[in-house]
Amino acid sequence: MRDLALAADAGPFESIWVYDHFHTTPVPTDEATHEAWTLMAAFAAVTERVRLGQMCTCMGYRNPAYLAKVAASIDVISGGRVEMGIGGGWYEHEWRAYGYGFPSAGERLGMLDEGVQIMRQLWSTGTATLDGTYYQVDGAIGQPRPLQEGGLPLWIAGGGEKKTLRIAAKYAQYTNFDATPEAFAHKSAILAQHCKDVGTDFDAITRSGNFNVIIGETEQDVADKLAWVRTHLEPLLPAAELERVSAQYASGPLVGTPEQIVERLRHSRTLGLTYAITYFLDAAYDRGSIDLFAKRVIPELLDV
Repeated sequence: MRDLALAADAGPFESIWVYDHFHTTPVPTDEATHEAWTLMAAFAAVTERVRLGQMCTCMGYRNPAYLAKVAASIDVISGGRVEMGIGGGWYEHEWRAYGYGFPSAGERLGMLDEGVQIMRQLWSTGTATLDGTYYQVDGAIGQPRPLQEGGLPLWIAGGGEKKTLRIAAKYAQYTNFDATPEAFAHKSAILAQHCKDVGTDFDAITRSGNFNVIIGETEQDVADKLAWVRTHLEPLLPAAELERVSAQYASGPLVGTPEQIVERLRHSRTLGLTYAITYFLDAAYDRGSIDLFAKRVIPELLDV
C-alpha cells in the first residue's frame, strides 16, 4: 500500500483514496480491512504531493468533534493535503457488528448534517458548540487547526435527492454520486435546484464520480482482465453475489481500451463531471492497469 501511494505521488495522479469500512464489501469476509484514518496518517507521512481522501468517511462511526481533531492533525502531518469525504453510511452489517445499531436513513443524514456543522466550526474558529438532536458539544477546542485556510475541503458523498444533495448544496465543495451519464445528469439537476433553494453557488461545487477501471491495450486484454476479476472474487463471494458483482464490473463505463475510456470520460466532462476517482481491483497484484491508465488516458484529458 505504501509503494502504491509513492507511485501515485511520483506520477500524474491528483489524489489517492481509501474506503472507510471495517469489513470487506459487498459481504463481510476475514480479509484484512485497514482503518481509513490510520491509513491517512501513514500516507500523509510518506508522500509529498498527492492529496489524501476517503470515499467516504461514515459520520456515524466516530464522534464528529473527535473526527475533526483527527483530520486536522493529519492535515498538519501532510502539509495541508487532506480532503474530507463524508457521508451518512449504508453498510448495515458493519454498523450492527460494531455495536452502532442501524439508525434510519433520516437519522443517519441528520447525524451527517450536525456532524458537518461541528467540523466546520472547529476548523474555522478552533472551537465548537452545538446542542443538536444527535450530537452535543460544548466549547470543544480544535487545536491544531488544519493548515488549509477555512478547513478541509468537504466532499459530501451520496445521491439521496431530498436530504443528501441538500446537505451537499449547503456545505460541500465537492459532491460524489452515480456517474453513469443519465443518472449523473439527473442528480446534477437536483443539486442545482437545492443550491438555488439554499442560496449557494452550484457552479462552485466540483462534481465527481467513482469508477471501477478495467483497462487493456486490446478488447481481448479487457476480456482477460474481466475473467481475472471473476476468478479473484469467486472464493470470496456467494454465487449470486459473484454474478452481480462480475456483471457490475463488466458493464462499467470505464471498461475498455484507453481510447474507449478517454471517449467516455470526455463525454462525462460535457455533463459537468470534472473529477474521476478510479479504482483498480488488480492494483495490489499488478500495477500494469494503473500504468496504462497514467500513460494513455490521463494525458488525453489534460487539454483543458
